[in-house]
Amino acid sequence: MDLAARIGDQLLAAGTGNTDAKAHVRAIASAYGLHYTHVDITLNTITVYARFNQNQPATSVFRVVHKVTTDFSRLTEVDRLVRSIVAGATPLEMAQQILFDIETSNLPFRNRYALLAWGGFAGSVALLLGGGWIMAFVACITTIFIVFANAWLASKSLPVFFQNVLGGFASVIPAALTYAAGVELGFFLPPSLVIASCIVALLAGLTLVQALQDGITGAPVTSSARFFETLLQTGGIIAGIGAGIQAMAWFGITLPPIDTSQTSGDFGSVPLQIISGVFATIFFCIACFTERRATIVAGLTALVASTAFFSIQSVAGWSLMFANGTSALAVGFAGGLLSRRYMIPPQITAAAGITPLLPGLALYRGMSSMLSSQFVVGISNLALALATATTLAAGVVLGEWTARRIRRPRRIINRYQQLIRPRIARRRDDSQPRMAVDGRVRQPLHWRRRQKKGSESLWQLDHKMPNPEEPKED
Repeated sequence: MDLAARIGDQLLAAGTGNTDAKAHVRAIASAYGLHYTHVDITLNTITVYARFNQNQPATSVFRVVHKVTTDFSRLTEVDRLVRSIVAGATPLEMAQQILFDIETSNLPFRNRYALLAWGGFAGSVALLLGGGWIMAFVACITTIFIVFANAWLASKSLPVFFQNVLGGFASVIPAALTYAAGVELGFFLPPSLVIASCIVALLAGLTLVQALQDGITGAPVTSSARFFETLLQTGGIIAGIGAGIQAMAWFGITLPPIDTSQTSGDFGSVPLQIISGVFATIFFCIACFTERRATIVAGLTALVASTAFFSIQSVAGWSLMFANGTSALAVGFAGGLLSRRYMIPPQITAAAGITPLLPGLALYRGMSSMLSSQFVVGISNLALALATATTLAAGVVLGEWTARRIRRPRRIINRYQQLIRPRIARRRDDSQPRMAVDGRVRQPLHWRRRQKKGSESLWQLDHKMPNPEEPKED
């Protein structure tokens, strides 16, 4: 039970939804013989309750998730551990040691590379929205500064709300200066695309889509708490943008009004925007410390989603909301199939695939309209941003559900919604791992194929185990 709660802690810290985390905890408990376990997850608390028999009192384990991170490398390792536990290939003591190694492991590469990846992500989003190369460069530099400043402020224990206020304020200054310089030189550089790119980068660290997914999948309490938290943090971004616009107006730099019907810029072509969407996903994966194989799978998923989005919006001429929903459906469907094929968490492909589609431009358009005393237009655009996020969440959930129906894993849930123990062929002793004739731990076939000679990893369950029948040397 403690192992299951600790794994649930790691899953929730990486942004996994409430329902998925419950299923993982129940599957782990069932794999070790606790078939009738009750699991309750409310926002950042995990409670696991089990009764062994009628003569003994019930036992419960309680755990609190203290910090939410975007470390997808650790999420991938935890997902592999869960797969090995459910398959019956990892005994309890070994699973505890592997989980301890995961919890104490370092990042796969330095933070400076993640910082540069955030800049590349914002630049790609600027190109995705239709901006030129100059606006992409300005968005890249601005986002690098914002992420670095927020990381430094986080080390000083400043609340996230004020970090978002600073991020929103800092996103306006370079955009306004670039716009003023362009006016002096005789060409137009839209500041809205730089600000929108920075907003998307700030929204990527929040749990807006995850909160809506919890509400869709049947966790209203957790969804309400996450949604209120995300709404408050988004309010900090909007407040920072408003303060930045007013500060630039005091210095004589007035930003141009944005067209209320504008959804993207006027630069770039559709192929460039599709490629920009793919690179935005790749840079986001690098910024979240995703390993190489998961990054490639997420990039392929983003290619499918970007192609579907621009095909529907530009070629077919349908509405933006329908294009967002179809793209999210493609992300959930393709990501669900590819994730099970290459053994990576579906959350990585879902989060990385829909992050470039977050409504940053709609948020800025609503904020700009409200500052211009157009309150009806501003509220309408903020409602459009919320509707876009809801559409993305619903599309991802429906796509993953469709993928499970098409390529369905082995059924481990019965009609009473209780997990049953997976079938393990010819398992003689539940207290010992499955042994081969030569004394080695028997592994799943897909792990044996991927092993490299001379390399050691947490999942290389090829360690020499003592043979209980072998006589001991004196």
